[in-house]
Amino acid sequence: MRAAPVLLISERDLPEEWYWSAVREHVELEPRVREIRSHSCVMHSGDESWGAVGASAAMAWQPNEHSTWELISWRDESMIGKSRMVSSRVVREMEKQHPETFVNRDPTVDRGLIAPRTPCPVLYGIRGSTARCVEDAHRWLQSRNDVEQSLRWAVHRTNQLSDDHVRGVSLGTVITLPMETKGAHSHISVFSEGVKADLVAFSEGGPVNKLFRRLVAGDRIAWVGLNSPDGSVHLERLAMVDCVPRVVSRPSCCGRTMRSAGAGQTLRCLFCGSNAERTWVSQDLYLGDIDMVDHWSEPHPSNRRHLARPLQLSTPKR
Repeated sequence: MRAAPVLLISERDLPEEWYWSAVREHVELEPRVREIRSHSCVMHSGDESWGAVGASAAMAWQPNEHSTWELISWRDESMIGKSRMVSSRVVREMEKQHPETFVNRDPTVDRGLIAPRTPCPVLYGIRGSTARCVEDAHRWLQSRNDVEQSLRWAVHRTNQLSDDHVRGVSLGTVITLPMETKGAHSHISVFSEGVKADLVAFSEGGPVNKLFRRLVAGDRIAWVGLNSPDGSVHLERLAMVDCVPRVVSRPSCCGRTMRSAGAGQTLRCLFCGSNAERTWVSQDLYLGDIDMVDHWSEPHPSNRRHLARPLQLSTPKR
């Protein structure tokens, strides 16, 4: 689908529900356009007007205590289309100098995230917890001779990192093994609040997908995700609440695994003839190789939605 920008003008506040439906559900264009016109809004668009959904949602949004700030810096027209001079090294140093800014880089691949990768007029965008901190970070960047100079800039209050698109934490018990689908995505079924639910982890999920693939029936998990039109939940964060023991083998004797002596019989060592009760040897699930914060996993910064709140800022409350 091609970009279809819309300019929307209103002399009064618009229903906040327009915002929530846009970030959490699928909004049909024509009904929304009728609502916009019923509120006497002025709308300018080209042949297509899909931008009306986003524009009306943005105007209906009400800032709150979860709001963040972003400074957008624009390039000189003569520089548009050329490589941006905003190195990962400089972004890393900016992050150290201005700790109230966030999601500046992806440390897993040592790549800066503030500069777009498209030939657009934006030089960079700095996100932070206050308007002052993003402005200070911008001035620090612009004071350097190894950073491209910006033509102009502006600070915006935003809904980024707000988690407004999700409805909180869910708990459930795994009832199937993970199954891989096309594109290396995985899905499992869980039992949650008396009903069966299907969870999907995408290959781009990194740590989430890694934890997801180790689940077995009986594991208790917590998750945060987005409800998709097909009824499944697309995971954004995943935590292990309680895991069942992982069966490894039968007990060993004389350096070998003991074998069953027959139906209903004890185990027997085939080397020395010793007997033992019919048991299994199990071990705890090892998760030390998965990046987690307080038992929660999340995708790497490069693969998160703009609305997703990083675990470094807060972990989901169960």
